[in-house]
Amino acid sequence: MKKAYLGVDIGSISTKAVIIDKDYNILASSYLYTEGNPILAVKKVIKEIKKQINLTKYKIVGIGTTGSARKLIGVILNANVVKNEITAHAVGTMTLYPNTRTIFEIGGQDSKIIILDNGIVVDYAMNTLCAAGTGSFLSSQAKRLGISVEDFGKIALESKNPTKIAARCTVFAESDLVHKSQMGHKKEDIIAGLCEAVVNNYLNNVGKGKQIKTPIVFQGGVSKNIGVVKAFEKVVGEKIIVDKNSHLMGALGVAILASKNKEEVEFSFDISDVCFETKGIECKGCSNNCEIICVSKDKKIIDSWGNRCPKGEIKVKG
Repeated sequence: MKKAYLGVDIGSISTKAVIIDKDYNILASSYLYTEGNPILAVKKVIKEIKKQINLTKYKIVGIGTTGSARKLIGVILNANVVKNEITAHAVGTMTLYPNTRTIFEIGGQDSKIIILDNGIVVDYAMNTLCAAGTGSFLSSQAKRLGISVEDFGKIALESKNPTKIAARCTVFAESDLVHKSQMGHKKEDIIAGLCEAVVNNYLNNVGKGKQIKTPIVFQGGVSKNIGVVKAFEKVVGEKIIVDKNSHLMGALGVAILASKNKEEVEFSFDISDVCFETKGIECKGCSNNCEIICVSKDKKIIDSWGNRCPKGEIKVKG
């Protein structure tokens, strides 16, 4: 039976999973919305990729997790690799595009830039505090304009004169959008203006002070928006590379890292039928008052974290 490796990227908006073989070919993949419940989302993606993989031919022996809920899901899946998003995205990108110097990544609620030199991350920045310029921002504006976010990019390309939108803040952008609509600006011009506003917001905040060099790879859910891609090319003045699996790059990267780990793990797709629960408790063992997260499998605690001294660990395990 051939060896295969599972990578799961659990973000605040979406959850992604891939299964790869030893040559890093993607055998199965799934992408869906997290909807505020990472455990349920992971169960769903596991169930989806199970349908795509030949279980008589492949056996998963390595598991990697990344994203905002990487530790929680790592415990649940018995992962042998748990890595941050910067590392996972860099590894996934460099595997497919070894000469990459800059990675633009815009997700549902955050964005990041990664600068590489000879395959090594030398600088990066993340924006996790403001939703302006992210996928959720574009989705809310599409809804306000009465169009599908999937059609956003296609409509933007129809514009001959993009409207200038103040997108440094979501609240200001929405009021400016309404104002420009009332003034009579065409819908396609407003949409193109929003795409350019996202790009300018990203470069002036996340990319501020960074030395952007080519080749540039754009990934994350927003990379599927052709309007934003073209806006990046217009502002930066360079060709932007978008892979067909750009939305899965973090999951791919952590799956590759799992394949390089010599430790093999046991994995069962039946994980989707197991009851997992999380519970937060406050430890009063010392003045830190740590909030400790406990993870239970079928009512039995399997792991916990959050304590800053041994007293918290004793309280949980006891």
